[in-house]
Amino acid sequence: MSRKAPTFYVFHGEDEYSIKAQVNEMRQQMGDDLNISEFDGGKISVADVLGSAKVMPFLSDRRLILVTGMLSYLTRKGASKESKDQLARLVAELPTLPESARLVFIEYQTLSDKNPVLGIVGQDPSGFAKQFTPPKNPIAWINKQAQAYDVMIEPRAAAALAQVVGDDLRALDNEIVKLASYVGKKGFITEKEIALLTSYVAQVDVFEMVDALGQRNAQKTIALLHQLLSESDAMQLFGMVIRQFRLLIQTRDLLDNGTGTKDLPKFLGVPGFVADKLARQARTFGSIDQLEQIYRHLLETDVAIKTGKVEDVLALDLLVAGLAG
Repeated sequence: MSRKAPTFYVFHGEDEYSIKAQVNEMRQQMGDDLNISEFDGGKISVADVLGSAKVMPFLSDRRLILVTGMLSYLTRKGASKESKDQLARLVAELPTLPESARLVFIEYQTLSDKNPVLGIVGQDPSGFAKQFTPPKNPIAWINKQAQAYDVMIEPRAAAALAQVVGDDLRALDNEIVKLASYVGKKGFITEKEIALLTSYVAQVDVFEMVDALGQRNAQKTIALLHQLLSESDAMQLFGMVIRQFRLLIQTRDLLDNGTGTKDLPKFLGVPGFVADKLARQARTFGSIDQLEQIYRHLLETDVAIKTGKVEDVLALDLLVAGLAG
């Protein structure tokens, strides 16, 4: 006897690219859009979502319902009694969905293990959950993606691209598409193409902007931010800043625990000259606690942008002004 397909899914984590790829695969399996509904989880009620999931599909055996941000919204800090009641109803009714339902909850952040919906996934075979985490070392992913576009990339070029973009797979894919179009099918991507076509220079300027931030020089920080925004996509730039502070936290932690500067490249996975810059920059901030506080602000801003609560350029302006002021 074949196992029945799940009727509700939870896709969550910081790897937005892979979540969207998984959702697109489910879309393609539907064939057309007649039986696909999409909702903003912060604006629609649980009753309406469940009602949509229970509607019989039209000339098909399943119906796909995509809901973004509902689980994090209902479990947010300070959630109202109404939100808590809606969450309780959702938990109670999810296991009763018809076999035709394919209700997908999409969250571009990692949900707590204590989330009630994740809790019932482990208890009920009609539920399925998957956490999507960006790769710790994206170089292997870069090589695989380059092959998918019928091009090759030399190891140094892949490392340079990873250094520039970090682990944002959506941004990496955009850069690989651009590079593949430039070199053509069966082409070979080298460091020359990376320097020519990507924001290789922008990463250097991000160091300078973070220096100004550490010195609480708001005027210089904002000026550098707008210079970078004129050269780079806002979200790609934001990804670079997040990666920079993640590296600074790692660097400061290593230094505070007695690691020598010469050993940093091995632990951080970056070239020696980059490790030297990180060590110098990490010391300009008062403590690792200060770096972690800034990183939390960055992640909160990232969620606000991705959930449509604030426009990306404005969010960066407000963030930098707040941190440097």
